[in-house]
Amino acid sequence: MAKRDKDKDDKGAKKSREVLAALEPLLVPPRLPDATVLDRLHATVLSRKGADPEVSHSARLLSRGTAKVAQKLGEEAVETVIEATRGNRAGLIAESADLLYHLIVVWVDAGVRPEEIWAELERRQGISGIAEKASRARALAQPALARRLPKTRKLW
Repeated sequence: MAKRDKDKDDKGAKKSREVLAALEPLLVPPRLPDATVLDRLHATVLSRKGADPEVSHSARLLSRGTAKVAQKLGEEAVETVIEATRGNRAGLIAESADLLYHLIVVWVDAGVRPEEIWAELERRQGISGIAEKASRARALAQPALARRLPKTRKLW
């Protein structure tokens, strides 16, 4: 192949690579946010436990104790409900994010890991909400000691 033809082929290949590189963002769909952001948020809040409250909002919340952490969760829940009843979609999204953040702070304070919540949600999948709620009501109606003791069969 003549040098001139080879140079022409090299330029054509280079141009093709440039065109493909420019089109790649259009060909590969963007990564959409998903629920793994909650796991990452949990890891971040957990890493702030015991950190300097002057530097980290999460550390400040956690340093105030369980009652304050829970109170803040309640406030965020009410704000979320208010935005929902107003029909304010943007407000609902913002307050929902706040609510989830403060729920995760409560989990960290209580030593609850997200995978425990995910497992409980998985367990409930496919169960009627009415039946599941009724089973919780029956469990709560049992005396406290009976709920803590394992169920055993009589052997005699």
